[in-house]
Amino acid sequence: MYLGSWLNRLGRGLSRPIGKTKQPIWGSLSRSLTLSSQRVPEFSSFVARTNTCGELRSSHLGQEVTLCGWIQYRRQNTFLVLRDCHGLVQILIPQDESAASVRRTLCEAPVESVVRVSGTVIARPLGQENPKMPTGEIEIKAKTAELLNACKKLPFEIKDFVKKTEALRLQYRYLDLRSSQMQHNLRLRSQMVMKMREYLCTLHGFVDIETPTLFKRTPGIDIEMSFVDQTGIQHLVEGLLHYSWPEDKDPLVAPFPSMTFAEALATYGTDKPDTRFGMKIVDISDVFRNTEIRFLQDALAKPQGTVKAICVHEGAKYLRKEDIEFIRKFAAHHFSQEVLPIFLNARKNWSSPFAKFITEEERLELTRLMEIQEDDMVLLTAGQHEKACSLLGKLRLECADLLETRGLALRDPALFSFLWVLDFPLFLAKEESPTELESAHHPFTAPHPGDIHLLYTEPEKVRGQHYDLVLNGNEIGGGSIRIHDAQLQRYILETLLKEDVKLLSHLLQALDYGAPPHGGIALGLDRLVCLVTGAPSIRDVIAFPKSYRGHDLMSNAPDTVSPEDLKPYHIHVSWPTDSEERASATPSKYLSS
Repeated sequence: MYLGSWLNRLGRGLSRPIGKTKQPIWGSLSRSLTLSSQRVPEFSSFVARTNTCGELRSSHLGQEVTLCGWIQYRRQNTFLVLRDCHGLVQILIPQDESAASVRRTLCEAPVESVVRVSGTVIARPLGQENPKMPTGEIEIKAKTAELLNACKKLPFEIKDFVKKTEALRLQYRYLDLRSSQMQHNLRLRSQMVMKMREYLCTLHGFVDIETPTLFKRTPGIDIEMSFVDQTGIQHLVEGLLHYSWPEDKDPLVAPFPSMTFAEALATYGTDKPDTRFGMKIVDISDVFRNTEIRFLQDALAKPQGTVKAICVHEGAKYLRKEDIEFIRKFAAHHFSQEVLPIFLNARKNWSSPFAKFITEEERLELTRLMEIQEDDMVLLTAGQHEKACSLLGKLRLECADLLETRGLALRDPALFSFLWVLDFPLFLAKEESPTELESAHHPFTAPHPGDIHLLYTEPEKVRGQHYDLVLNGNEIGGGSIRIHDAQLQRYILETLLKEDVKLLSHLLQALDYGAPPHGGIALGLDRLVCLVTGAPSIRDVIAFPKSYRGHDLMSNAPDTVSPEDLKPYHIHVSWPTDSEERASATPSKYLSS
């Protein structure tokens, strides 16, 4: 058993903490940053301070302390708030002449300057306590102060409520990382990664192996196990997430529910359904077998034609006519498909051109099947099964967005709804050549044991041992049981996928030399932490992310490389001539070595 590159990349360089430590729980500055009451004595023993800004309490009264941090706020030159990554503490600026140098240092230093302050922990005056700050019962009477680094005028304030564009945040990432939210996100990520390593390596004997970086183009293998089946992988990941789950969240309940790919598509219109809310797809083909609505007749007359619908509860109450028009245009533009909004029991007199063609019998049966209530809206479409389900799956999410903008709560942000999706098709028809097959996951996924015989007769019907883990409508993990039989692997590559097996000769040879049955999974840690923290983007849980165009706005990378830097690698850059540049709309580089 071993871990591949995902933990190695994301957790490289981290080591076990000294002593038993409980990680801090973070919140916004309005709620103040808090530290576990169990202080680790060794924490400040390596640095020029005695305590952190967030740990001092009434139990420290009378103690002489030295603190280091950033000036968060200053008021009337009588006190300031000092901040470090552990929290906030109030510093009382001395007003007597004997401490004039201390007062000058603390009063003249710009906000966000770095200072070291020594003084005595004292109680705040009666009535001036701040219950919103964990350190709100005390303050530090400053005796000495040292300006470690003065701060120039900032491009933006280090406050969560100050709106900043993402481009500005990425350009000045070293400042953005000071914000309480980024501190919270990165520390939570660190805590989860450490717990994952502990669970895998310490508790279950996994070995952390760095996989090659300069290698042939093959799918990366991340968490791998020998002599394992699909159920074993699921149990491992459920235990891993349960063990590393943040303590301030509701505990996870295992095993996670599961459904097949076919069930997910038929019920939610996607292979990564958000199961926090209903609005499920219902097949109502039988209701309209004798309908007079022409486009439904045409759809049902085809071999795989169906009629599908979703019930948008209180849609007639919350949605507007422009919303309905948006939904119809969305279906036409993205799916070239018609969708009918139907209001059966709504109080609003929203006429539908199709309402008069629905018989009373059809109306009653539709109401029963879809449990339609007053003010509900039904979205109906017809066509090939997969296309109709995919359309309604998209409209389901669009309607949820629209309803939530109108104030209706559908998706609880505090609820974490995990789901395993299983039994994916092993192959898909190529879009550009429907008679040819391509792998739905990757060509090393093992076929379902019950479908192996179909490989030689109807390979398009074969299910694969591929599994995805979904959280709140987002895929956060995927893996498969691998093929370990060289003959079977060669048949799939060469005969079914028409691949050049010479490119993978090393793999086939390895399988021939006694490779064990094995399987694995890769978790998307960025997306997982993004969902756990409630961050709007995965860039908010990565210390130094790239922009959506792949640029590093802080270091201005990628950038040109000088010939002197390229020389050791025997690379020469040849720029196009004027005529070549005019002939091409996009300038190109030609590399030779």
